[in-house]
Amino acid sequence: MRIFALTGAGVSAESGLGTFRDAGGIWARFDPMKLATPEAFARDPDLVHAFYDARRRNLLAAEPNAAHVALARLEAGLAARGGELFLCTQNIDDLHERAGSTRVAHMHGELLKARCLACGQTSRWREDMGVTASCPSCGETGRLRPHVVWFGEIPLDLDAIFAALAEADLFVAIGTSGSVYPAAGFVAEARALGIRTCEINLEPSDNAALFDERRYGRASEAVPAFVEAVLAAR
Repeated sequence: MRIFALTGAGVSAESGLGTFRDAGGIWARFDPMKLATPEAFARDPDLVHAFYDARRRNLLAAEPNAAHVALARLEAGLAARGGELFLCTQNIDDLHERAGSTRVAHMHGELLKARCLACGQTSRWREDMGVTASCPSCGETGRLRPHVVWFGEIPLDLDAIFAALAEADLFVAIGTSGSVYPAAGFVAEARALGIRTCEINLEPSDNAALFDERRYGRASEAVPAFVEAVLAAR
């Protein structure tokens, strides 16, 4: 069995990382046009760096929750049976990896990486960044940016993501709002390909009506229950 799992901010919320689009979410408190666009970075890099430095420190203090652990168990369990989990996340945190997942496609980038605008290389980065930081690859100063996909930029690894979706037997969306494209369109793509679909969320997403199966509740409870059901059925 091949499962394509898409995860969003809801899977990491119980680890203390903020969601974006719900009431009280990050974009309800901050203006994304001032913090998460290439133009904003060019205009005020100090402000953008300060925002992502705070988020990086928050991530480093967080721990994976039961939902992350369950998805790592699903990957291992499917592999032991000759199956496969393709885990695609909209999240820029590393909690899936810390929980034990070994194959994670970060379509919106990774907060614990820096990208150099001078040489194009990406580097692991756990400290504050700032305009005085130097690129570990080329040595240029003041040319590093967070390795995240901002508004107006194209998500990463789309060819591999759509190829994996086309080969799936089941598409499951976990903790997503269903409002951010292209990820919000994955369920329609799956349905067009005849792939069964499942939503796991705290509450119905914007595109909940497109899913064949819907499970609602806290990610730390609903995701482990889903994983146990899948592995028991196989």
